[in-house]
Amino acid sequence: MVGSPVLAQGNAPKEHQQALSYSDLLRKIEASEVNKVEIDPVRNVALVQLKGKPRDTAPLEVPLFLGDRNPELVALARTKNVELSVQPSTDGSAVTGFILNGLLIFVLIMALLMFLRRSGGSSGQAMSFGKSRARFQMEAKTGIMFDDVAGIEEAKEELQEVVTFLKKPERFTAVGAKIPKGVLLVGPPGTGKTLLARAIAGEAGVPFFSISGSEFVEMFVGVGASRVRDLFKKAKENAPCIIFIDEIDAVGRQRGAGIGGGNDEREQTLNQLLTEMDGFEGNTGIIIIAATNRPDVLDSALLRPGRFDRQVMVDLPTYKGRLGILEVHARNKKLEPEVSMEAIARRTPGFSGAELANMLNEAAILTARRRKDAISGLEIDDAIDRVTIGLTLTPLLDSKKKRLIAYHEIGHALLMTLLPHTNPLDKVTIIPRSGGIGGFAKPLLSGEDMRIDSRSEILDRITVSLGGRAAEEEVFGHDEVTDGAAGDVRSVASIARQMVTIYGMSDLGPIALESGGGEVFLGRDLMNQSSECSEEMATKIDRQIREIVFRCHAEARRLIKENRPLVDRLAEVLLDQETIEGDQFRQLVAEYADLPEKQELAAHNV
Repeated sequence: MVGSPVLAQGNAPKEHQQALSYSDLLRKIEASEVNKVEIDPVRNVALVQLKGKPRDTAPLEVPLFLGDRNPELVALARTKNVELSVQPSTDGSAVTGFILNGLLIFVLIMALLMFLRRSGGSSGQAMSFGKSRARFQMEAKTGIMFDDVAGIEEAKEELQEVVTFLKKPERFTAVGAKIPKGVLLVGPPGTGKTLLARAIAGEAGVPFFSISGSEFVEMFVGVGASRVRDLFKKAKENAPCIIFIDEIDAVGRQRGAGIGGGNDEREQTLNQLLTEMDGFEGNTGIIIIAATNRPDVLDSALLRPGRFDRQVMVDLPTYKGRLGILEVHARNKKLEPEVSMEAIARRTPGFSGAELANMLNEAAILTARRRKDAISGLEIDDAIDRVTIGLTLTPLLDSKKKRLIAYHEIGHALLMTLLPHTNPLDKVTIIPRSGGIGGFAKPLLSGEDMRIDSRSEILDRITVSLGGRAAEEEVFGHDEVTDGAAGDVRSVASIARQMVTIYGMSDLGPIALESGGGEVFLGRDLMNQSSECSEEMATKIDRQIREIVFRCHAEARRLIKENRPLVDRLAEVLLDQETIEGDQFRQLVAEYADLPEKQELAAHNV
């Protein structure tokens, strides 16, 4: 294709004009009319310059078929003394081939480099297992300050001293005080331990390392200890600084615990952590802050002074704490003027900071779903029920099951109103909730942060718990009793056992017959479990528990039987309305019974 005349013509310069054929060229040479012939074997053409033409005239192109191998043309030109030369032009195809070959070689080289880089990266990653994965910030800008943390003032004050020590150490060193090496934040989930660490990071203005306890442990032996060494090496280079280890119980569990021995890799990591915190070499200027909700499983060497000098308890907030938390989380919420933060704080004892934030968020979602402009008290009430009890489901149709649930809940609500040592009723409903809850009778909480119950209050609580089963037995008979009281029965058995074995509130006397230690720590407590009392005493304990439960159950049935017309009336109202508020319920009860003492107590508690 390169040697074809058509291709040569297509690539010819514009100044060359094809005016002669090969035969015409031979005739003109024979006639001595040609001055010069220049053969281009690449393009297969001959550039001919005729005599009598100016030198700047463009030569004529004559197509050739044999390139520079044209013997008749060469012989004739030599015979006629015509200047003959061979001048090959630049081969465009050769340049193109060179470019293509060079491009191919470049692609191959780049592919090889990428392969080598990837293999080198994987090997480097394998070698970097021992590197610390802590997130490092020279000045952690978390957006959280101490002003944004509410409800845990005592813990905040302890940690403010740490921040002050980092900012102005001379204030403490002037009187001989040493900087604490470690602060352990202990508390239930959701109380704000990690939030406090973020506030410290925002306030301190020093380098901040944050890592989770689980990130120290890998499947490879020695990786955790290597990461601990690397973390403290980086921290010493940036001292003074703060190291925050979240969920430290993942790496700080007690050594030697476990069936068949401990976890050697985790124990090796813990040993390295203990050495770095307080070993032969000091770590001046490094403060370790750790958080856990399981301090009981931590190794005792980790908790001693010199490692974690302070253990700050971040407990559930009190009334003032809840009020402060609600005010913080309500800053970006649009509330109606009649919504009282004080009332919400009183109604939510036992709520953690995370639960309070979730409750306000649920109220805002309900408000948007109902297409309202601001959060009202109704949305707050529904949000509290949704967080504590569950999601509202579709109400049951009018059936025997719905009637059974109505009488069951009326039994709880009525005993809650009649008995003198109970909290007043907040609401009773037969609208089902998620989790298999067909209905509930909810008391108004007192709002007291520290509650001490008397024996009469505990017995009345057991009686109220058995009120649903008692109502089913009195109204429908023993054979129609349902399994809806399963949760009540379990709760009653637990409370009665605590009365006998822990509180000393039985005929056996004020003797603690069980420790009530809670969960067993696998490998330590499981192997050391032994009976805390004799078989004879265990039999007496069981008899006392049965006596307490049967006596309360008999009292519940007596009250339901004596007030049967009232029970039927309340059940009909509940079936019609599906929800009865506490004030309306007490008004209905007052129409059938004279309860001045109970009404006074309820009004006082409200």
